[in-house]
Amino acid sequence: MTGTPFQHVLPAITTPFRDDGTVDHEFLARHARWQLDAGCAGIVPLGSLGEGATLEFDEKLAILRTLVGACAGKPVLPGIAAPGTAQAVRLAEAAERAGCAGLMVLPPYVHRGELRETTAHVAAVLRATRLPCLLYNNPQAYGADFTPQCIAGLAAQHRNLVAVKESSGDVRRVTAIREIAGDRLAVLVGLDDMVLQSVAEGATGWVAGLVNAFPVESVRLFELARAGRAAEALELNRWFLPLLRLDALPEFVQLIKLVQQQVGQGSERVRPPRLPLQGALRKHALEVLRTALAARPEVRR
Repeated sequence: MTGTPFQHVLPAITTPFRDDGTVDHEFLARHARWQLDAGCAGIVPLGSLGEGATLEFDEKLAILRTLVGACAGKPVLPGIAAPGTAQAVRLAEAAERAGCAGLMVLPPYVHRGELRETTAHVAAVLRATRLPCLLYNNPQAYGADFTPQCIAGLAAQHRNLVAVKESSGDVRRVTAIREIAGDRLAVLVGLDDMVLQSVAEGATGWVAGLVNAFPVESVRLFELARAGRAAEALELNRWFLPLLRLDALPEFVQLIKLVQQQVGQGSERVRPPRLPLQGALRKHALEVLRTALAARPEVRR
């Protein structure tokens, strides 16, 4: 689908915190520019990886203003989620006024109701904005599974629904969505460790996590996959895969921030109730990273 901002590699950017728990806007701006300089197409703040559920409305709005300024015309595509529909609508409206180029629409936090309730919530957000929107399907995290038929129904009623971030873990969903919607909807990879399979099935973008620490490698992997350079993509993916799998674990926020810290691109500080990792999982992540860095391929833009 041409003209959509939801394409290529889009970092689900982490939210940096200072020692006192406030948002570090200086680092946020610098980190976003680093991602874009590495070849990423835009920035996706306020998502699950961005700890959006722990941010107050005013903090979210301040983050969007910082990023719109820092990204200098490249699309800022925030996650829109809240416990209640009215709150999500308010955030969508504020994001549009702040200069965002599109929205990633999530199910509501906390309430895991019937699909008709979640669909009504999403529809209310879509009606509240003129911006192009991406629907985030992650049934494991949010308890709502937007089937291809449901997605097609929403797209038929809302022209500004132009893309789907598919994080069900079932690569067949990419094919199913494309079969039922054709070129009407772009499909984006939502899980880091499924990039090659999803692109092979027709995904045209990737909302990525480990890109926060390895943007050049992420962009290169996606571009090789899209170009059909299977042998080169497979070789790079073999190196990258142990790191990419960290994105699929329940502690993915702490894991990715830990990796960022270890490569000098951020801090592992998270906002409670999350706490920095300890014990076996921390040891595992550091070992995965140590092994990866020792064999890091030379990748250039």
